[in-house]
Amino acid sequence: MSKLGYWVGFSLVRGIGPQRLRALLDYFGDIESAWHAPADELRRAGLDRRSLENLVTTRATLSLEREVARIEEAGIQVLTWESPDYPRNLRHIYDPPPVLYVQGELLPEDEWAVAVVGTRRASAYGREAARKLAGDLARHRVTVVSGLARGIDAVAHRAALEAGGRTIAVLGSGLDVIYPPEHRQLAQQIAEAGALISEYPLGTQPESSNFPPRNRIISGLSKGVVIVEAGVRSGALITADFAAEQGREVFAVPGSIFQRGSVGTNRLIQDGAHPALSATDILEVLNMDQVAEQVEVRAAIPSDPTEAQLMAHLGPEPIHVDELAQATALPISVVSSTLALMELKGLVRQVGGMNYVLAQEPGVEYRVD
Repeated sequence: MSKLGYWVGFSLVRGIGPQRLRALLDYFGDIESAWHAPADELRRAGLDRRSLENLVTTRATLSLEREVARIEEAGIQVLTWESPDYPRNLRHIYDPPPVLYVQGELLPEDEWAVAVVGTRRASAYGREAARKLAGDLARHRVTVVSGLARGIDAVAHRAALEAGGRTIAVLGSGLDVIYPPEHRQLAQQIAEAGALISEYPLGTQPESSNFPPRNRIISGLSKGVVIVEAGVRSGALITADFAAEQGREVFAVPGSIFQRGSVGTNRLIQDGAHPALSATDILEVLNMDQVAEQVEVRAAIPSDPTEAQLMAHLGPEPIHVDELAQATALPISVVSSTLALMELKGLVRQVGGMNYVLAQEPGVEYRVD
């Protein structure tokens, strides 16, 4: 059995989420050992009685080979914490899903993503605002993330598709259980021009308890979250809370003080969210107004030894170009021009005064051969 099967197996065990699985991996060292561990060892690793019973029952009744085959037959890809193409934005939130089921394709440029969410009971104003914002973001090569729900979510997905852009839908059910059912065709279109994503295994029904956790994935995939229209108890406000916890920028579309659907968004602005009057407002705050250029340059210009050499000396702490030139023994003109290209590619960021930091994923090593 491949490692993938064990990851899938754990995703089927109720009560073992990101934190408990992380504890098991820390204790046993790898996913296979954790899966096959005897009950007394699992108990010593910190597994509570109910989760332990669920794991023992699942191991006894589940054929990992058949489950993996069923996933493959459905045309679904499985990404895990160990997958190199696990979404970068999502990897570093507090509790990233250990397993992601993906239908469609995730691309590197989906790193430049903005979530557009809102109430299911959208007004004409809210629908038009969502259509305008999501469409304009997609035309700027920004991936639009939402939750496939009725109302604002569906409008945002459709607007991104109509603009010829990419969009990602995060489900609160298995990918074979599209909810709401009237969005099956929309889901298929999204899978063809982006991806459907869920942390829930095939066959999982859209229970109400699944949706708040999936909102952390919507915000986690994104650089910022736009709440278009939300009442005082709207689920979209949960996404805004997750976004704030994850260090994402929160935007809200202002609305009439007389509209119940604008109470939540107006309050968000009152509490410090950015007013979203246009896509330009969002792009400027997120420093994403050159996404198209970044995508094209990153695709067109491969890393070379000079870039790798600079990468080896860059990190989260700012370093001046003069220090880089000294450390690499490269001419200052070469260092400056290479850093300019790397900034366009989204690999480094200038943080003022010709000081640079690495904008790449932590934990990745850059070696100079």
